Amino acid sequence: MSKKLTPRDKDYSKWYNELVVEANLAENSAVRGCMVIKPYGYSIWEKMQAELDSKFKATGHENAYFPLFVPKSLFEAEEKNAEGFAKECAVVTHYRLKTDPEDGSKLIVDPDAKLEEELVVRPTSEAIIWNTYKGWIQSYRDLPILINQWANVVRWEMRTRLFLRTAEFLWQEGHTAHATKAEAIAETEQMNNIYAEFAENFMAIPVIKGKKTESERFAGAVDTYCIEALMQDGKALQAGTSHFLGQNFAKAFDVKYASKEGGLEHVWATSWGVSTRLMGALIMTHSDDKGLVLPPKLAPVQVVIVPIYKGEEQLNQISEVANQLAADLRAAGISVKYDNRDTHKPGWKFAQYELQGVPVRLAIGPKDLEKGSVELARRDTLTKEFVAQTEVVDKITGLMVEIQDHLFNKAKSYRDNHITEVDTFEEFKEVLKAKGGFISAHWDGTPETENKIKELTKATIRCIPFDGEVKEGNCVFTGKKSAQRVLFAKAY
Repeated sequence: MSKKLTPRDKDYSKWYNELVVEANLAENSAVRGCMVIKPYGYSIWEKMQAELDSKFKATGHENAYFPLFVPKSLFEAEEKNAEGFAKECAVVTHYRLKTDPEDGSKLIVDPDAKLEEELVVRPTSEAIIWNTYKGWIQSYRDLPILINQWANVVRWEMRTRLFLRTAEFLWQEGHTAHATKAEAIAETEQMNNIYAEFAENFMAIPVIKGKKTESERFAGAVDTYCIEALMQDGKALQAGTSHFLGQNFAKAFDVKYASKEGGLEHVWATSWGVSTRLMGALIMTHSDDKGLVLPPKLAPVQVVIVPIYKGEEQLNQISEVANQLAADLRAAGISVKYDNRDTHKPGWKFAQYELQGVPVRLAIGPKDLEKGSVELARRDTLTKEFVAQTEVVDKITGLMVEIQDHLFNKAKSYRDNHITEVDTFEEFKEVLKAKGGFISAHWDGTPETENKIKELTKATIRCIPFDGEVKEGNCVFTGKKSAQRVLFAKAY
């Protein structure tokens, strides 16, 4: 049986790391800072991919793939983007190894195999994509270009954590080109809304939509929109971003189109993405001291059936009922696993499926056969009840919706109870220390004040919320005039 997890209130970080490993989601690899995503963890990511991919295609986007390597000269073309990612870049300088002449058992870099131009391992793909778009776009008839790619990227992080921050991670990145500024801004807003809808309705994670400040903006963007979520330890997590790039990349790569009027104009651009960091958000929003808690829409297995028996005869009798229930549930669109392995006892199985967050567990023993019932256990509430076998499909079909809603409402209640308005810096520091969460406060709009607050408290401006009340006030730190409140928090 898996070991008992460290309680969240004792050591939240240790709890998280243990859960990721013990629930068979991922583990550290032989490559420093990189992870192996195990089949159970990857199956959750696949469900995220499928849902997002469907949403992207429904809004006219197509999938493509671009190279992992970016020539250094292309990477440098958009200065702000290059500067923003420079410290995280891995760079390929040679293309061959050779045997060490002094030690034949070792390989060394062949100095004669130096690349004519160094290659950056993509930390993001704007450079290689916009260099490609230059050949695709000549006329207004070629626009818009609506492309998404599912890929991996490398950002050489020094302090890593499974799913939340690794040197290599999986993501999707959308890159679109438009004839007008208005179209590009509408695209940026649309994709941020798609991320928010996905997070709330599929992952059961409530989010706040907003705009980033200049210092938190994506390198090379004119504006960055985001969705911010709140984890159970009171820290925020950026769950997705959508960037209005203006004409910065079009000018850097000289991407122009002939307009209807016959002029030559630079195109307008966006980029947007979410990553396997969403796995971290999922874990830290819903899970408990017993393990993972999954919303039904994301669960690889929504129902597990465990037989309780003595001897092959009892198992055969139970299996007949269990297999029929599994078939009926699958016909209703519910994913089911019947675990009739004889290598593990029922108690071990109960603990394992609890740890892995399976939404509903059914147990069937000899007495249940006599009564025509099953024992049903919910993972979200840890409650049990007996249900007639004839009512199981209807009951569980309803539970899939009920559990999904319950997890969202529980997370939203926590989030809403951890948004605190403050008007003084003393209040700010007190709330941050005692309660955490989002702190709604006025800010004078200067990066100097933003940086000073970060320096003193480690809290950053997570976003300028779109649905926040636009009401003037005084900056919580300097007392200067402020147009509206923004949301501060410590963040992952």
